[in-house]
Amino acid sequence: MRKILISVAATLVFASCSRDTLELTNPNQTTTDTYWKTEDDVRSAMAATYGLFKNVNGGMWGVRGVELSNGRGDDFFIRNDVAALYQLSTFTNTPDNGVAGDVFNVCYRAIFRANQILENVGKAKLEADKEKAYIAEAKFLRGLNYFILVTNFGDVAIRTKVPVAISDYFVAKSPEKDVWALVIKDFTEAAADLPVAYTGINIGRATKGAALGMLGKAYVYTKDYANAETTLKQLTAAPFNYHLTANYEDNFKASTENNSESLFEIQLADVGGTNPWAGENANETLGVTTAQEFAPGEVAGWFEVSPTDKLFNEFQKEKTVDNELDPRMYATLIWDYPGARFYNKPFSDFKLQFGFKSMFKKYQNYTQDNELKGSNGGDYTSSINERVLRYADVELLLAEALTMQGKTGEAYPFLQDVRSRAKLGPLTTGLGQDAMMAEIRHQRMIEFAREGQRFYDLKRWGLLQQEITNSDKVGRQYFVNGKHDYFPIPQNELTSNSAMEQNDRWK
Repeated sequence: MRKILISVAATLVFASCSRDTLELTNPNQTTTDTYWKTEDDVRSAMAATYGLFKNVNGGMWGVRGVELSNGRGDDFFIRNDVAALYQLSTFTNTPDNGVAGDVFNVCYRAIFRANQILENVGKAKLEADKEKAYIAEAKFLRGLNYFILVTNFGDVAIRTKVPVAISDYFVAKSPEKDVWALVIKDFTEAAADLPVAYTGINIGRATKGAALGMLGKAYVYTKDYANAETTLKQLTAAPFNYHLTANYEDNFKASTENNSESLFEIQLADVGGTNPWAGENANETLGVTTAQEFAPGEVAGWFEVSPTDKLFNEFQKEKTVDNELDPRMYATLIWDYPGARFYNKPFSDFKLQFGFKSMFKKYQNYTQDNELKGSNGGDYTSSINERVLRYADVELLLAEALTMQGKTGEAYPFLQDVRSRAKLGPLTTGLGQDAMMAEIRHQRMIEFAREGQRFYDLKRWGLLQQEITNSDKVGRQYFVNGKHDYFPIPQNELTSNSAMEQNDRWK
């Protein structure tokens, strides 16, 4: 399937043009006065904003961001090869943690770019409908970056304008509830004017369904279950046609990207340059190195992570109607079972490094011989799109929103749809709220393993202390309830922004 490719674009840090008494203009300098002239300029700015989601150091769906979003969960272990990653995974991080700081900074870079689009798109003199759609798209991108910030850092600075004066750079943090209000506003306004779908090379851009899905998720995170129900139910009917793929594993392969289950995913491909670490220039590949980082050493991987045995055991709590293991277990993990093969080798050729029983298979290029090269020769490059929001998430969030309102009977079809795809039998009828939520929590843990959801789910359920303590996660003894729910404001931000204060639990 064709996809939108995030092209190398201008960094969009435009400066005001300095003019001397002769008012000479440097023809080689790009400024806000010379850039925003055509629709291509707007599209390039948009591509540069999308591109930060896969930034190698701080993009939430680049390698470090994937490690950050998964690393604190009770289902995930990061080894002590990269100190900053090990610290965040074992709750020994401090405000100068480089990985958390990079995610923080990249989010604000993306917000700056989105704000530039919002302030300058009118200069391109587009048709009214096109301009509205671009504004909606920029609001979606800004909203998603603030969603990342508020779930990871809590109280953060709200920036909705491009700085003009030096004083504009010094912004105090706002309460978490105000950040959530902006997230909900941006997603609401984006949903109003985004198209239902794109075709051709535009596939992968944010759509109305993506905005509604993230809006519904924001409502669930803020425990506004009535609005979550109303919003998410829209995605179950026309004009939308989302449905679960028959094969769960199709959600994590390059050959089946942007499928019926996908509401939004980060478009990745081994095209452009061959260097994943080149930065925003022609040498940068548009894929990511995550699969290589996670792969075992026997196939040129860095074996940075491992599933915990808690996750391994969670998959086995219920057998299928055929008395087999849940098929999602085979799609997510690889372990020593009869006939198990990984990277075209018998599993017995691999050594489990950390005392756990399995490795991650999900999102790995395990049909290749190794992770040295991508499909087009990029160094360590994976082309598998990172799925940000799937219809399975919509169904389980909707089941949760209904259950938390006492409408357990109405939640059954959405929960059962996810179970049925996994070949699990019908749920017992008449379950109460507690039993339904226990099942939803179980399903979310195994459905979204390695998808950066677990830690945030436990936090909003108030179960971080309980589940991390009750796990085999390395570093669980260092978890401090309340404090480690969020990252501290990065030290560099405190140093450079005189109006910023540290989060209370980290002072």
